Amino acid sequence: MKYQDFLECQSLKKTDLLAWANQTLIEDVVVSIPSLPAPPMLMFDRMTKIQRQKKGGVIVAEQDIHLDAWYFLCHFRNDPVQPGCLGVDAIWQLLGMYCALSGAKGSGRALGCKEVDFFGQIRPHDKTVRYEVNVRRYSEVQGVSLVIGSGSVFVDDVKIYTVEDAKVGVFSEIQYADYPHKSGNSKGGLTKK
Repeated sequence: MKYQDFLECQSLKKTDLLAWANQTLIEDVVVSIPSLPAPPMLMFDRMTKIQRQKKGGVIVAEQDIHLDAWYFLCHFRNDPVQPGCLGVDAIWQLLGMYCALSGAKGSGRALGCKEVDFFGQIRPHDKTVRYEVNVRRYSEVQGVSLVIGSGSVFVDDVKIYTVEDAKVGVFSEIQYADYPHKSGNSKGGLTKK
């Protein structure tokens, strides 16, 4: 896919997401765009809606639930449930994707959220999880992109939790592309501007 087509896409299928995670989706990009995590940390199988407006938008993705998903096998052996933190991470993943789809360049990092409310759960015999994120602000200032949005998580069309004011930033010059070698970005700490 060409970079301009990427910036204009309104949905992505699983093969697109896997190619994005492997940095092979865009054939003509010359700068680093925010990456997606590869499976098993990639928390969705398709993006069904990508809607950009001036400073906000909507992004919706779905995840197919499998009886033998890695998290059911260990969390917990006698009471399998998808960890709620993975749904929160899915919201952050989608916000990072929104940045990339809006033209942000660099590496994405979760920056927090205000409030998370859990009132349901995801179990092995559920079918589909849907993540809906309403982006209320996207901005770029001095080479840093910032997105803020609130998300809802549904299992088989029942809302089971919400994440308020989740934030993701995209920063240049922090990528650690030469892993596992020791280099300038091989140690953590504060995110550079």
